[in-house]
Amino acid sequence: MFLRTSPKDFFTLSKFRLAKNSKLTRKPWLLPLLIISSLLAILLLVYFFRDLPSPTNLQKDVYPISTKILDRKGKLLYEIYDSQNRTPIALSTIPKYVSLASVAIEDKNFYRHHGFDTGGILRAAYKTLSGQRLEGGSTITQQLVKVALLSPERTLSRKLKEAVLTIATELLYSKAQIIEMYLNHIPYGGTVYGIEAASQTYFDKSAKDLTLAEAALLAGLPQAPTRYSPFFNPDSAKIRMSQVLSAMLDQKLITQEEADTAKKQEIHFSAPTSDIKAPHFVMYVRELLEQKYGLERLSIGGLRVTTTLDLDLQEVAEATLSAEMTSLKKLKISNGAALVTNPGSGEILVMIGSKNYFDDEIDGKVNITTRLRQPGSSIKPLNYALGIENNTITPSTMLLDTPICFEVTGQPDYCPKNYDNTFRGLTQIRFALGNSLNIAAVKVLALNGLPEFINFATRMGITTWENPDNYGLSLTLGGGEVKMTDMAVAFGVFANNGARVPLHAIIKIEDSKGQIIEEYNPNDNKEKVIELLNSDPTTDTSSPTSTPTKVLSYGTSFLISHILADNNARSAAFGTNSVLNIPGKTVSVKTGTTNNLRDNWTIGYTPDYLVATWVGNNDNTPMSYVASGITGASPIWQKIIKYILKDTKTTGLTPPKDIIEGASICSDSGIAPDASISCPTRYEYFLKGKVPSPALNPIERKDIFVNRSTRRPPENEGEAADVELESHIVAQDHFVKDYCLDCQPKSEGAPNSPPTYFPYSAFKITQ
Repeated sequence: MFLRTSPKDFFTLSKFRLAKNSKLTRKPWLLPLLIISSLLAILLLVYFFRDLPSPTNLQKDVYPISTKILDRKGKLLYEIYDSQNRTPIALSTIPKYVSLASVAIEDKNFYRHHGFDTGGILRAAYKTLSGQRLEGGSTITQQLVKVALLSPERTLSRKLKEAVLTIATELLYSKAQIIEMYLNHIPYGGTVYGIEAASQTYFDKSAKDLTLAEAALLAGLPQAPTRYSPFFNPDSAKIRMSQVLSAMLDQKLITQEEADTAKKQEIHFSAPTSDIKAPHFVMYVRELLEQKYGLERLSIGGLRVTTTLDLDLQEVAEATLSAEMTSLKKLKISNGAALVTNPGSGEILVMIGSKNYFDDEIDGKVNITTRLRQPGSSIKPLNYALGIENNTITPSTMLLDTPICFEVTGQPDYCPKNYDNTFRGLTQIRFALGNSLNIAAVKVLALNGLPEFINFATRMGITTWENPDNYGLSLTLGGGEVKMTDMAVAFGVFANNGARVPLHAIIKIEDSKGQIIEEYNPNDNKEKVIELLNSDPTTDTSSPTSTPTKVLSYGTSFLISHILADNNARSAAFGTNSVLNIPGKTVSVKTGTTNNLRDNWTIGYTPDYLVATWVGNNDNTPMSYVASGITGASPIWQKIIKYILKDTKTTGLTPPKDIIEGASICSDSGIAPDASISCPTRYEYFLKGKVPSPALNPIERKDIFVNRSTRRPPENEGEAADVELESHIVAQDHFVKDYCLDCQPKSEGAPNSPPTYFPYSAFKITQ
């Protein structure tokens, strides 16, 4: 009717109808302008939605562009979504709890809303604005539209299209049809789309035969298919399954008995098959991508991801670890892991999370490089570094390696022992660290203070220690769990002469058209490290950041690296020709074995490469008692780093300006000798102004009480009843006083045998 009206008639009609509107009457040209503007707005909307897909396409396949993960040289590691593996299935043929599980965890108001869950949107907005964990507010209908009809970019136009299509879908289809299409379209990980393909992939059965527990596990996958995948992270998958069952119980979709039975059910997964290289690293990268770009972008965005991994080196390291693991079976060791990084850039060059990713008997899919394990003595360098940095100790500080106990309120006394259950008496820091003596390390931690050490380790890169109340002095012996990736960052600080550089796994990400989305230049970090070393000498005491940060002085870093590279300093424990030596190369290295023999580490580095290795058992069963730093992880470490350095020239460590080199000190007391002190000497490195003064001599001659019969200081009340004063040479440290150096040994040996050192009494220090 409107189109049949002439412009003149329409104008006349408009004037008549709007006669009461004096403004339009006075200005008749306004109405045509409003009409033209409205028509233009309609045309713009038509143009904007011209390519809006029809909701009827929901029953048609949409094929995404695969995302490729490549090594640093462009070699393909894994193709995430090459095609969609989907087998449609009717909702009526599967158990009702299959759909209810998805509703419970994804959209509890699905059967009550008309496409949008206002409460969910508000909750997501609040958590986003308040800085809490990001949470999606999308309904099942919205998710269906996004996955099946739209591209993955996050733009305003896409959101508007999503809203229109969501409304249209709710109008066109019933709730049963929508949940059926959702179950047939949603991705469940990799190339698996739809509930039927997921059931076949993970359980080797049809969705018709899924148990409640299996249905709950699958329902938890779409939010984060990699994180919750039973193939990649079986522990996380079972935790997620319990969350789904709890949600179903809370919404009264199942009974308490059904929930309890399902949570206890033993689930058997089918064997995964995949053409994948460096699988633990690929899954590590994939989870990073999911967290940053979301599953949609990853699934159909056609990303091309160039990573830091060196596939050639990875395969050499994998072969090395596999070969060595064969010979370790006799030591009751079933698994091993390795990590290679470039300390200066933070690039991950090799990541081996287990000896065989596909070996379920050893939980091969678990990535040990990112899991919590106890580090044993490999954590000690951080403790000594704090002591040197705070001027509490020097490399020549003498500590008494004698029996000692520490009182801990409300707990049994803590009495540390060395790995070989022997005591060495006078011991200087260089040799205590080199030979990995436990008593000296515990004393240094007591001097540093537990809260201070935890704060320092956090700045160095350890992310897993929080409340000091959860730990004791055994923390320096490996009593706190760490990640290998964190240990690589922390030891990288020494390699970088004091700069902490976070690890990086991705160099560049491009879209399907070759446009760069993000790019990381490894040289930027290296240049930043050099800039930090040449700038302000102060260190940063704040929490770790995503950029290089100076957290330790160059001088302290040098001293720790020098001790760890000193073959003489460790020869008493490891011998002069151990696997820790790399002929012709200067390499700093530290081993670590937990007291319970469940973890065995070796971490070593040069300025350009860091190699960390671990052996043990994923189920925490102990290794053989003969397993140690040089029979477990060290041979693997040695072969990998020898291969890396075979064509690399390594120079000796260069002391910085704030280091005094070649200072002469007494081999027993650790102080600088003078005219009044006669002692055998050796050379040592010190921070400027920190050479120990002769006035600090911890050794002196004085009168002490000795038992008349044993000619030794009394060791119990009975011996203390019959004593006399004698002049003897004694030593002391912060914890032990009047330790007799020339008293009668406990047991007589050959005439020229050295004395057996012993404590003055049972010392107890409250800490």
